[in-house]
Amino acid sequence: MSERCSELSLAAGESLAATATTAESWLLVEVSGPWPRDVASEGALPETARRAVSAWLSETPRSRLQFVRRPGRTGHRSVAFVVRAEEGAAEARRLELDGHEDLAAVDFDRDGDPVDGSLVLVCGHGSRDACCALRGTAVFGALAPRLAEEELWISSHQGGHRFAANILALPAGLQFGRVEPGEAPFVVARALAGRIELGRYRGRTCYEPAVQAAERAVREAAELDRVADLRLVGVHGSVVSFRARDGTEYAADVKEIEGPAIPASCGALAEVQKAFRARIVLDVK
Repeated sequence: MSERCSELSLAAGESLAATATTAESWLLVEVSGPWPRDVASEGALPETARRAVSAWLSETPRSRLQFVRRPGRTGHRSVAFVVRAEEGAAEARRLELDGHEDLAAVDFDRDGDPVDGSLVLVCGHGSRDACCALRGTAVFGALAPRLAEEELWISSHQGGHRFAANILALPAGLQFGRVEPGEAPFVVARALAGRIELGRYRGRTCYEPAVQAAERAVREAAELDRVADLRLVGVHGSVVSFRARDGTEYAADVKEIEGPAIPASCGALAEVQKAFRARIVLDVK
């Protein structure tokens, strides 16, 4: 049997840095399964709901749909979450649904009750990629005894099969990859406490890839692991600037480079993957 995409990515030394999905608005819909390969496709939701969701996605910049489920969860009304995951504005709202048809009548920008806490999503979309199913299911199992029922979910494709197991913490928008079951509770506990385990960090989803690369370089150079440690100042050409809580400014020059030639997912042909190199250009104090 040929090697899986996650094994090939690891063997090739592909960096996790700057590989996070970019999105600032998320719609999570509980769908018990099975899921189609594309959760936004026709038939995945009732047609009236699909049209309403598609309209919101079209009208909302940097938005993304995820299906979620919790194995063994029965006797509950379905839920959906609308999440705002911007750098300076993070919130989640919870909607209860009698059925998915209710999505057709939802005001996604206003309806719902505030969520007190975070949502942890582990990609386990088996119909999309085998690595996510195998590795994601094991990580979910390691986390399930430690997190509340509506705090932890298996999710549809998050982007980046080859980095499985993938974990997304919302509304902070922190994405982690290559997480092993034994370390998952530690990585997630730190994320929920507002800290980033840089060794498994793919990036913050509110940033574009070049900004993710710069953020990673600054955090490593300045030894800053708290989410609140940095705020984006601006992007000027290839230079990305951040300001720390103490007022210190940092900048990194980012260049797009060629990564290794590997499959993006199981069964795909090998192709050169996009990567970024970031170099600090202001002294770290």
